[in-house]
Amino acid sequence: MGRIKLTEKEVEYLSVFVKKGRKSARELTRAHVLLLVNRGRTEMEIKDTMGISRATVSNIKKRYREKGLQSALKEKPRSGQPPKYTKRHEAEIIAQACTKSPDGRKRWSLTLLTEELRKKEGFETINRESIRLILKKAKQNHG
Repeated sequence: MGRIKLTEKEVEYLSVFVKKGRKSARELTRAHVLLLVNRGRTEMEIKDTMGISRATVSNIKKRYREKGLQSALKEKPRSGQPPKYTKRHEAEIIAQACTKSPDGRKRWSLTLLTEELRKKEGFETINRESIRLILKKAKQNHG
């Protein structure tokens, strides 16, 4: 692979980047890798110095070459698991929790809510923790 030569502006930007402000450890590692590459260090030297894999060094260089400095520094968005329950589902869970509790019970417990909701369509696989998190989120005041 070809060598990477950063512009003076990029070197200056990276030098300030690693010294000031709050950055993630991964962003700082990427910045240091680019600075070391610019100083002529080999992938093996960088790998040993930074305590990362050679593939990581190679990937950072590749991203810089293909998409530029910002792309090399930042995380690519990760899709993650899609939300299992829609806003309608969440509203239904909250509404159920706000109804009168079953006979003989002072209030809804998470276990009781889980048992009740599993009887409804779309909630067959819901678990206690999902309900707890939805109710906790609903209780927060973001205003």
